[in-house]
Amino acid sequence: MNREDLRNILAFTASITTIFQSLAGTLVCLKIVQKKSTGDLSGLPFISGFLAASSWLGYGFLIGDPTLIFVNTVGTALNFSYASLFCFFSIKKTVVLRQFVGSVFGIITLLLYLVNGFSTEISIKYVGFLSCALTIMFFAAPLTSLMYIIRVKSADSLPFPIILMTFIVTIQWFFYGALLHDYFIQIPNILGCLLSGFQLFLFWIYSKSSAVTYTPVQNL
Repeated sequence: MNREDLRNILAFTASITTIFQSLAGTLVCLKIVQKKSTGDLSGLPFISGFLAASSWLGYGFLIGDPTLIFVNTVGTALNFSYASLFCFFSIKKTVVLRQFVGSVFGIITLLLYLVNGFSTEISIKYVGFLSCALTIMFFAAPLTSLMYIIRVKSADSLPFPIILMTFIVTIQWFFYGALLHDYFIQIPNILGCLLSGFQLFLFWIYSKSSAVTYTPVQNL
Protein backbone atom coordinates (compact mmCIF):
# COMPACT_ATOMS: atom_id res chain seq x y z
CA MET A 1 0.00 0.00 0.00
CA ASN A 2 1.49 3.35 -1.04
CA ARG A 3 1.23 6.69 0.76
CA GLU A 4 -1.60 7.96 -1.45
CA ASP A 5 -3.74 4.86 -0.82
CA LEU A 6 -3.20 5.17 2.93
CA ARG A 7 -4.14 8.84 2.79
CA ASN A 8 -7.39 8.03 0.92
CA ILE A 9 -8.30 5.30 3.41
CA LEU A 10 -7.66 7.61 6.35
CA ALA A 11 -9.61 10.40 4.67
CA PHE A 12 -12.62 8.08 4.29
CA THR A 13 -12.51 6.47 7.75
CA ALA A 14 -11.76 9.76 9.52
CA SER A 15 -14.69 11.39 7.71
CA ILE A 16 -17.08 8.63 8.80
CA THR A 17 -15.96 8.61 12.45
CA THR A 18 -15.95 12.42 12.61
CA ILE A 19 -19.56 12.54 11.41
CA PHE A 20 -20.44 9.89 14.00
CA GLN A 21 -18.64 12.02 16.59
CA SER A 22 -20.79 14.97 15.62
CA LEU A 23 -23.92 12.80 15.69
CA ALA A 24 -23.01 11.64 19.22
CA GLY A 25 -24.19 15.06 20.31
CA THR A 26 -27.75 13.96 19.48
CA LEU A 27 -27.61 11.51 22.41
CA VAL A 28 -26.81 14.38 24.76
CA CYS A 29 -29.54 16.51 23.18
CA LEU A 30 -32.10 13.68 23.57
CA LYS A 31 -31.42 13.63 27.32
CA ILE A 32 -31.88 17.40 27.43
CA VAL A 33 -35.21 17.14 25.57
CA GLN A 34 -36.41 14.30 27.83
CA LYS A 35 -35.57 16.28 30.98
CA LYS A 36 -36.65 19.57 29.38
CA SER A 37 -33.59 21.07 31.02
CA THR A 38 -29.84 21.25 30.44
CA GLY A 39 -29.22 20.43 34.11
CA ASP A 40 -25.51 20.50 35.05
CA LEU A 41 -24.38 20.29 31.43
CA SER A 42 -22.31 23.10 29.95
CA GLY A 43 -23.10 24.50 26.50
CA LEU A 44 -19.41 25.17 25.87
CA PRO A 45 -18.77 21.83 24.06
CA PHE A 46 -21.47 22.67 21.48
CA ILE A 47 -20.45 26.30 21.03
CA SER A 48 -16.73 25.49 20.83
CA GLY A 49 -17.56 22.59 18.48
CA PHE A 50 -19.37 25.00 16.17
CA LEU A 51 -16.48 27.48 16.27
CA ALA A 52 -13.85 24.80 15.61
CA ALA A 53 -15.79 23.21 12.72
CA SER A 54 -16.39 26.65 11.16
CA SER A 55 -12.72 27.51 11.36
CA TRP A 56 -11.62 24.17 9.88
CA LEU A 57 -14.17 24.65 7.10
CA GLY A 58 -12.44 27.91 6.20
CA TYR A 59 -9.04 26.20 6.43
CA GLY A 60 -10.25 23.38 4.17
CA PHE A 61 -11.28 25.88 1.49
CA LEU A 62 -7.94 27.68 1.75
CA ILE A 63 -5.85 24.54 1.22
CA GLY A 64 -8.36 22.96 -1.17
CA ASP A 65 -8.90 19.76 0.85
CA PRO A 66 -12.32 18.21 -0.02
CA THR A 67 -12.21 15.91 3.03
CA LEU A 68 -11.91 18.82 5.46
CA ILE A 69 -14.58 20.78 3.57
CA PHE A 70 -17.13 17.94 3.63
CA VAL A 71 -16.57 16.88 7.24
CA ASN A 72 -16.64 20.39 8.65
CA THR A 73 -19.69 21.44 6.66
CA VAL A 74 -21.55 18.62 8.41
CA GLY A 75 -19.91 19.44 11.76
CA THR A 76 -20.77 23.14 11.54
CA ALA A 77 -24.44 22.43 10.74
CA LEU A 78 -24.84 19.83 13.50
CA ASN A 79 -23.11 21.84 16.23
CA PHE A 80 -25.15 24.89 15.29
CA SER A 81 -28.30 22.79 15.78
CA TYR A 82 -27.07 21.41 19.12
CA ALA A 83 -26.13 24.84 20.45
CA SER A 84 -29.51 26.23 19.36
CA LEU A 85 -31.34 23.44 21.20
CA PHE A 86 -29.16 23.97 24.28
CA CYS A 87 -30.08 27.67 24.26
CA PHE A 88 -33.79 26.78 24.05
CA PHE A 89 -33.73 24.48 27.11
CA SER A 90 -31.16 26.38 29.15
CA ILE A 91 -32.25 27.96 32.43
CA LYS A 92 -29.99 30.92 31.65
CA LYS A 93 -31.40 31.46 28.16
CA THR A 94 -30.34 35.10 27.85
CA VAL A 95 -26.73 34.47 28.89
CA VAL A 96 -26.29 31.38 26.71
CA LEU A 97 -28.01 32.98 23.72
CA ARG A 98 -25.82 36.06 24.01
CA GLN A 99 -22.70 33.88 24.10
CA PHE A 100 -23.84 31.82 21.12
CA VAL A 101 -24.87 34.76 18.93
CA GLY A 102 -21.66 36.59 19.83
CA SER A 103 -19.63 33.48 18.92
CA VAL A 104 -21.36 33.09 15.54
CA PHE A 105 -20.91 36.75 14.64
CA GLY A 106 -17.32 36.76 15.93
CA ILE A 107 -16.11 33.67 14.03
CA ILE A 108 -17.72 34.76 10.74
CA THR A 109 -16.22 38.25 11.01
CA LEU A 110 -12.78 36.93 11.97
CA LEU A 111 -12.68 34.33 9.19
CA LEU A 112 -13.74 36.85 6.56
CA TYR A 113 -10.98 39.18 7.73
CA LEU A 114 -8.28 36.49 7.83
CA VAL A 115 -9.24 35.05 4.44
CA ASN A 116 -9.63 38.35 2.56
CA GLY A 117 -7.20 40.61 4.39
CA PHE A 118 -3.97 38.75 3.58
CA SER A 119 -2.28 36.69 0.89
CA THR A 120 -3.38 33.05 0.62
CA GLU A 121 -0.16 31.78 2.20
CA ILE A 122 -0.47 34.05 5.25
CA SER A 123 -4.23 33.41 5.51
CA ILE A 124 -3.55 29.66 5.67
CA LYS A 125 -1.18 30.20 8.62
CA TYR A 126 -3.53 32.51 10.52
CA VAL A 127 -6.62 30.36 9.98
CA GLY A 128 -4.54 27.27 10.82
CA PHE A 129 -3.47 28.77 14.16
CA LEU A 130 -7.06 29.82 14.86
CA SER A 131 -8.34 26.33 14.04
CA CYS A 132 -5.75 24.77 16.35
CA ALA A 133 -6.72 27.04 19.25
CA LEU A 134 -10.48 26.49 18.81
CA THR A 135 -10.05 22.72 18.46
CA ILE A 136 -8.04 22.50 21.68
CA MET A 137 -10.77 24.56 23.38
CA PHE A 138 -13.38 22.11 22.05
CA PHE A 139 -11.46 19.10 23.34
CA ALA A 140 -10.94 20.72 26.75
CA ALA A 141 -14.49 22.12 27.06
CA PRO A 142 -15.90 19.17 29.09
CA LEU A 143 -13.15 19.77 31.68
CA THR A 144 -14.83 23.04 32.70
CA SER A 145 -16.75 20.94 35.24
CA LEU A 146 -13.61 19.14 36.47
CA MET A 147 -13.72 20.51 40.03
CA TYR A 148 -17.41 19.58 40.32
CA ILE A 149 -16.64 16.05 39.05
CA ILE A 150 -13.87 15.57 41.61
CA ARG A 151 -16.02 16.97 44.43
CA VAL A 152 -19.04 14.71 43.80
CA LYS A 153 -16.89 11.79 42.56
CA SER A 154 -19.08 11.33 39.51
CA ALA A 155 -18.45 11.86 35.80
CA ASP A 156 -22.14 11.94 34.89
CA SER A 157 -21.92 15.60 33.84
CA LEU A 158 -19.39 14.73 31.12
CA PRO A 159 -20.84 13.92 27.65
CA PHE A 160 -19.41 10.38 27.39
CA PRO A 161 -20.48 9.64 23.76
CA ILE A 162 -18.81 12.84 22.51
CA ILE A 163 -15.61 12.20 24.49
CA LEU A 164 -15.29 8.58 23.35
CA MET A 165 -15.76 9.51 19.70
CA THR A 166 -13.33 12.41 20.11
CA PHE A 167 -10.66 9.96 21.33
CA ILE A 168 -11.14 7.74 18.27
CA VAL A 169 -11.37 10.62 15.79
CA THR A 170 -8.29 12.50 17.00
CA ILE A 171 -6.06 9.46 16.50
CA GLN A 172 -7.16 9.19 12.87
CA TRP A 173 -6.82 12.91 12.11
CA PHE A 174 -3.37 12.96 13.68
CA PHE A 175 -2.13 10.33 11.23
CA TYR A 176 -3.95 12.06 8.37
CA GLY A 177 -2.11 15.28 9.26
CA ALA A 178 1.16 13.37 9.44
CA LEU A 179 0.65 12.08 5.89
CA LEU A 180 -0.04 15.64 4.71
CA HIS A 181 2.91 17.00 6.74
CA ASP A 182 0.40 19.48 8.15
CA TYR A 183 1.29 20.50 11.72
CA PHE A 184 -1.94 22.50 12.06
CA ILE A 185 -3.84 19.19 11.83
CA GLN A 186 -1.35 17.11 13.84
CA ILE A 187 -0.83 19.29 16.94
CA PRO A 188 -4.44 19.85 18.09
CA ASN A 189 -5.34 16.22 17.43
CA ILE A 190 -2.53 14.74 19.50
CA LEU A 191 -3.48 17.11 22.31
CA GLY A 192 -7.14 16.20 21.81
CA CYS A 193 -6.27 12.52 22.06
CA LEU A 194 -4.52 13.13 25.41
CA LEU A 195 -7.32 15.32 26.79
CA SER A 196 -10.13 12.98 25.76
CA GLY A 197 -8.10 10.02 27.07
CA PHE A 198 -7.84 11.77 30.45
CA GLN A 199 -11.60 12.34 30.50
CA LEU A 200 -12.22 8.66 29.72
CA PHE A 201 -9.88 7.86 32.61
CA LEU A 202 -12.16 9.94 34.88
CA PHE A 203 -15.12 7.80 33.80
CA TRP A 204 -13.17 4.62 34.60
CA ILE A 205 -11.99 5.92 37.98
CA TYR A 206 -15.39 7.08 39.21
CA SER A 207 -17.36 4.18 37.78
CA LYS A 208 -14.92 1.87 39.57
CA SER A 209 -15.32 3.91 42.74
CA SER A 210 -19.12 3.69 42.45
CA ALA A 211 -18.91 -0.06 42.01
CA VAL A 212 -16.80 -0.42 45.16
CA THR A 213 -19.22 1.63 47.25
CA TYR A 214 -22.22 -0.17 45.82
CA THR A 215 -21.02 -3.76 46.41
CA PRO A 216 -21.48 -3.81 50.24
CA VAL A 217 -25.04 -2.51 49.82
CA GLN A 218 -25.75 -5.22 47.29
CA ASN A 219 -24.62 -7.90 49.77
CA LEU A 220 -26.91 -6.72 52.57
